[in-house]
Amino acid sequence: MSQPKVVLITGASRGIGKAIAIKFAEHGYQTVITGRNVDLLKETASKIESVGKLPAKVIAAELRDTHDISRLIGGTLQQFGKIDVLINNAGVLHIKPFLEITSDELTEMIDTNFMAVFQLTQRIVPEMLKQKSGTIVNIASLAGKYGFQGGSGYAATKFALRGFAQSLMLELRPHDIRVLSVFPGSVNTDMLDDNPIATNAKTALAPEDVAHAVFAVVSADSRATISELDIRPSNPKKG
Repeated sequence: MSQPKVVLITGASRGIGKAIAIKFAEHGYQTVITGRNVDLLKETASKIESVGKLPAKVIAAELRDTHDISRLIGGTLQQFGKIDVLINNAGVLHIKPFLEITSDELTEMIDTNFMAVFQLTQRIVPEMLKQKSGTIVNIASLAGKYGFQGGSGYAATKFALRGFAQSLMLELRPHDIRVLSVFPGSVNTDMLDDNPIATNAKTALAPEDVAHAVFAVVSADSRATISELDIRPSNPKKG
């Protein structure tokens, strides 16, 4: 009997990350979920156990801390011996006029939205090279393609993530490792409340919409890399 594939999802305590974890569990994946809030992670794990065949492994971690990154990867490999899919979902958002954003807010976004992704991926790629396979999914944002008012800091981190993913995809293709980026528009999560110019909650995407798309691109035949996928609300003016 073949071993189930192992998927590691960051930012899985709520919103998009939680929905992605549940979707993969429904399809028989062994899920490893991480985030900073252990109580919310346990809620995600409970939901996974109600829909999936395999219990989730919960590893609370602060991804801006390299020691926590090491502990997260070590705990996953010790129990399961591999990481087939990495989903970089964790992110933070501060929307303010350019002259009002603070150094601490900018640093938090850079460290969470880009540096943590870079460092976590850099630690996992050697394992995928040993396996001669793997899939890396970055949950970006349409803000990583199109700037918006008040988003000078946030959009900069998402543009950086896109450049990172495009370059890494070219580097890892010869090793049968896929790098995919998903660019959602407005999604009805906690972040929507922090975005004064976002689509209203009635017409925004649901986290499950993004989860469905992520699973679809990961499930494509290994010969196919859907390197970028945009997801928008169908009719943002409806309602």
